[in-house]
Amino acid sequence: MNAKLALSALLLAGFAGSALADDPTVVNETFTSTRTRAEVNAELAAYRAAGVNPWATSYQPLKYFRSATTRESVVADFLASRGEVRALTGEDSGSAYLAQLRRTGQPVGTFAGTPANAQ
Repeated sequence: MNAKLALSALLLAGFAGSALADDPTVVNETFTSTRTRAEVNAELAAYRAAGVNPWATSYQPLKYFRSATTRESVVADFLASRGEVRALTGEDSGSAYLAQLRRTGQPVGTFAGTPANAQ
């Protein structure tokens, strides 16, 4: 019984060791910086002088924010774009709306995945 237990433990140890033989996180490329040490130190000094730590739990990005846009302007923009938003987020994901824009000659934005020489 002890021989079987010892043999199985030896086999398990052998398999576990071979499973960890390769380290896929090793990168054999050397890092080449695009900035000088002085530029990095200047950026660090500016960060410390600002006194704001965006990774702190007490960070409030909107604490001193003041908008230049009025509430009425935002509401008017929202109401003006409701039809387009409804068309783009509809059941066909805006396909019919965009096809209609192409027929009328209105410019359509370039979307991700659109080739430069689309036919």
